[in-house]
Amino acid sequence: MPTTDLSTRQLRAFAALADERNFTRAAQRCHLSQPAFSTLIRTLEETVGARLFDRDTRSVQLTPEGRQFESSARRLLDDMQELIGDLADRVERRKGRVSVAALPSLAAGWLPQILAEFMRTWPGIAVELHDALSDACIARVRNHEADFALSASEARSTAGVDLRSTKLCSDRFHLVCRTDHPLARIDRLSPKQLAAYPFIQMTRNSSVRQALDAALHPLKLNTVFEVEHLATVTGLVEAGVGISVVPTLTLFHFQRETLMTRPLSARGLNRTIHLVQRREGSLSVAAQTLHDLIFERMGSLKIEDMLAH
Repeated sequence: MPTTDLSTRQLRAFAALADERNFTRAAQRCHLSQPAFSTLIRTLEETVGARLFDRDTRSVQLTPEGRQFESSARRLLDDMQELIGDLADRVERRKGRVSVAALPSLAAGWLPQILAEFMRTWPGIAVELHDALSDACIARVRNHEADFALSASEARSTAGVDLRSTKLCSDRFHLVCRTDHPLARIDRLSPKQLAAYPFIQMTRNSSVRQALDAALHPLKLNTVFEVEHLATVTGLVEAGVGISVVPTLTLFHFQRETLMTRPLSARGLNRTIHLVQRREGSLSVAAQTLHDLIFERMGSLKIEDMLAH
């Protein structure tokens, strides 16, 4: 009774014999002895349950069943070769795809330099970047829409999805104000000194706001605007509407002649950046390569060095 347990060796032997129409030449092409090659063809015919070749002392010809089998056999060999080639390209990083989700401040700040290096080194790998707040970044990992995320929130396993977080770096906070603001002349600032001035806040679901609220509680700030984007904070501060407090990794937004930044000293006022990924299963070769490059570059740079980029 025929079975479907065909091997690639059998299919290659079949194709060689169909091309050469001679057992000796076909065996040489497959780097086999003639007896071993004959055995391979015989077991193939037993496997499919049909005679595929008519052979006599003068010639070898495909039977009608052999001609029908030939197109499918060659298609299977082509598909297998394409599959192996595609996998080899991915392993050698000649092709592939990686998707990363990141906080907007990271996606616009130091991450582009790393992505540019990655894309120069492995131009065949397609990169997707999703900039979003922490919860949305983690949701993309949870829903298989991103390989990993760069987030200010630690991953929490929910709905049977197990995530893990690895610390990437810690981010300190700074006052940002106009150069002509009274606080611009003070080198060592405390949170209480902020309360007397109009303050520009980020929205409550942002990691910046959450870190600030946790560290400054129960201090009440004089909030005049609550906005979603750091570019809006920049514009409002530059216009003299108020002051703000932002993490180091966002300071590139505020590098303007009219603005001044000062480190802010407050217990617990910091933001930890995590790399979040699914606990089960390994990353693709492409994703693991970008993952490792991020850690390598972060490990060799100080936060202050990143501001120069």
